[in-house]
Amino acid sequence: MHWTTWWLFVTTEIVLCLTPGPAVLYIVARSVKQGRAAGLVSVLGIHLGTAVHIAAAAVGLSALIVSSALAFAIVKYLGAAYLIWIGIRTFMAKDPPPEAPAAPAEPLRRVFRDGFVVNLFNPKTAIFFLAFLPQFLDPARGALQAQILVLGLTFMGLGVMSDAMYALAAGAAGDFVRRNRRLLRWQRWFAGGSFVGLGVTAAFATRK
Repeated sequence: MHWTTWWLFVTTEIVLCLTPGPAVLYIVARSVKQGRAAGLVSVLGIHLGTAVHIAAAAVGLSALIVSSALAFAIVKYLGAAYLIWIGIRTFMAKDPPPEAPAAPAEPLRRVFRDGFVVNLFNPKTAIFFLAFLPQFLDPARGALQAQILVLGLTFMGLGVMSDAMYALAAGAAGDFVRRNRRLLRWQRWFAGGSFVGLGVTAAFATRK
């Protein structure tokens, strides 16, 4: 593709990165709860899910999800149920007594898995690629699959960088929260509420 088209895509994507969405809320909740390392691992998990959506867009699966009511509903409700389950699991965690040590952190492999599944079953990501990428494609300049891969990988690279900054900032704030036991309960309810809210939002996503 022409370099001016790619640069216009980059500029547009930077603006989108500065507008926090559900993925950023998930990363912030993880970072506040468990620290910068967990936040960064969740970023990697989320963008591995993004890579699956990029591959799906390149071979036309995104179009299938959007055109098929059944496929869309399956993806939507699986993702919503998983998010709500994470939120309920967070709500049900007990507050440690003041004399007890801090609760053990979740394994990073679970944090990575949760991030991957959350984005993999996010139908809005598939719809975004289907609606957004074609505006920058030019059939006269070569294979559309190759152009989708270039734009998709650019999208993912910029997303990793911006989400990592959110994770680092939220992790720094989380350090203060975790040192203050009076704020631990608020932190747990914030994280749980964020996950449940994301699940409800995904459940009401439409194909428009």
